[in-house]
Amino acid sequence: MTTVYGATDDAVLVASQDADGQWDADWHHPADRLECLAASPDAPTRVFAGTVDRGLLRSTDGGDSWRTVATVGDRVTAVTVSPHDPDVVWAGTEPSRVFRSDDGGDTWTERPSLTELPSADRWSFPPRPHTHHVQWITVDPEDPDRLAVAVEAGALLRSVDGGETWIDHAEGARRDNHTIAKHPDAPGHIYVAAGDGYAVSPDWGETWHKPQTGLDRRYVWSVAVAPDDPGTVVVSAAPGARAAHDPDGEAGVYRRSGEGEWEVAMEGLPGPEGWGRPVLATDDGEFYALSNHGLYRSADGAAWSRIDHDWPAERERQLPRGLAVVE
Repeated sequence: MTTVYGATDDAVLVASQDADGQWDADWHHPADRLECLAASPDAPTRVFAGTVDRGLLRSTDGGDSWRTVATVGDRVTAVTVSPHDPDVVWAGTEPSRVFRSDDGGDTWTERPSLTELPSADRWSFPPRPHTHHVQWITVDPEDPDRLAVAVEAGALLRSVDGGETWIDHAEGARRDNHTIAKHPDAPGHIYVAAGDGYAVSPDWGETWHKPQTGLDRRYVWSVAVAPDDPGTVVVSAAPGARAAHDPDGEAGVYRRSGEGEWEVAMEGLPGPEGWGRPVLATDDGEFYALSNHGLYRSADGAAWSRIDHDWPAERERQLPRGLAVVE
């Protein structure tokens, strides 16, 4: 059975597909203001959700009930479950701090020295310029101690020792990073969706390539890599920040294969007018996209179909905050 967890501003969608291909969906309301969401296929009924004012929430029953498990600050802006061990969970906050749990979220320890890096003086989130936050954390599928951390806005940070020490922002890396993707069949590669465009590194962030041809919307929000082909990448993007974060905005989805140009990949999707930026995810065989108009899936990242589920009208006025697919 496939289960998709999707967070909007104030609700979590739990959509499950049975062996006959039929979908059943329910809505849950763990908090009024959600920021992020994560789950692992190795613990499919355990879900984490970061909030604006209630810290990090955890459900152990597939979203039916929730409780606060991390007193790491009110605003939890990023959460990731390690692909190596579902009991290892990473969380990021505003202001920028990184925490690790080794017991599925019961206890947490802060990783040191993040804001002691030289670039920290330049970190600033434009809507709240006095602060900044960890927008994304990715664990390398090859090495459980290798991390990439996006600070919004200002840096992409790396660690090779589980966050004990940090490698500062590399020359040429994007600064307004939103989402980081990895692929087990592309060792060393980091794929980044950022407010200043798309970028990919072949060497764990030391050098960067920025293929933009065909990507006519440059405020890139989410990135996903084809499960069976690390050369095929799908992103969501908008003309700018205002259009991206407006349910009446003008977002698009683009696909790039190999060294080719970006192509619009909107078949079966609403928009681009009247569409806030979607968030993207994959499972072992498909792409998924959560938007303010519903949940969609695609076998190739180019043609999409809407999953049949209840989508209340008030959800159309909200933005997607997180997406996780578990088998």
